[in-house]
Amino acid sequence: MRRRFFGKLLVGSAALLSWSRAGAQTSNSPPAHAHIDTKHASQQTATKESAAAQHQAAMEKHAEALKGDLVKIGFLIYPGMFLQDLVGPLAVFEALMNREIYLLWKDKVPVVNDDGSPTLIPVQASHTFDECPEHLDVLLVPGGGSGTLSMMEDAEVLAFLRKQGKNTKYLASVCTGSLILGAAGLLRGYRASSYWAALDVLKELGAIPVKKRVVIDRNRMTGGGVTAGIDLALTIVPKLRSTDYAKIVQLYLEYDPQPPFDAGSPTKAPLAAKRFIQDMFEGFVSTARAAAKRAKASWPAV
Repeated sequence: MRRRFFGKLLVGSAALLSWSRAGAQTSNSPPAHAHIDTKHASQQTATKESAAAQHQAAMEKHAEALKGDLVKIGFLIYPGMFLQDLVGPLAVFEALMNREIYLLWKDKVPVVNDDGSPTLIPVQASHTFDECPEHLDVLLVPGGGSGTLSMMEDAEVLAFLRKQGKNTKYLASVCTGSLILGAAGLLRGYRASSYWAALDVLKELGAIPVKKRVVIDRNRMTGGGVTAGIDLALTIVPKLRSTDYAKIVQLYLEYDPQPPFDAGSPTKAPLAAKRFIQDMFEGFVSTARAAAKRAKASWPAV
């Protein structure tokens, strides 16, 4: 055992010494594998440049379908929001050409969970409320859990939404985000949707609840549950561009939902599943209803 071990050690030492001497004799020459790496990197660069050129050529070829004026799209982000409410519509709007996107919050520190803990995927504002353009084409409010309840009574957030609401072309929300818009007094007299378990809370905010995946009433556009955000954004795209453009975006995202179960609506889900969700959200709904009444009482006179 010892003899075998020392034999290996001697062979290894000899090889190392030989390599060191060779390196000393050709210290200015790169190792052989460096030529391979350089060649590979060069091929990668050429391939990327070729793909970029083809992409640019396609954009120029189809320029007529993609034309449009600059659009400015803002998203309210906040602690405790549902991430999918943000990233679903964001994926759609990012696919537009000639657009500016603003993630808006009080500061530029990453927002956290409802309980103050860090989120698994950090999100931070690109612009503060003060840096938000005066005129947005779209301002979208995502939903959440207890974070939504906090936003319904956050004076700074509600004041920001009221201010922007005067000049924004389209006000939109996903899921319980409509409760935040409603708390700001921006859905009074408008038909609106929300998460199905909290839909009736909209009545407390002067809105007309409608159980649909996407509801459009003049320049107010509201989506139902979490996954309705993509549908909502695709519904807005023709208003910013065209129906053909929206179809291009849909294909680009390959948005062709085929859920494994037909249980995504309270009218289709098994009774046991519906009761579970209702029980789980009972506290949220009662708290949201109370917050809605307080928000309504604090509205500035029209």
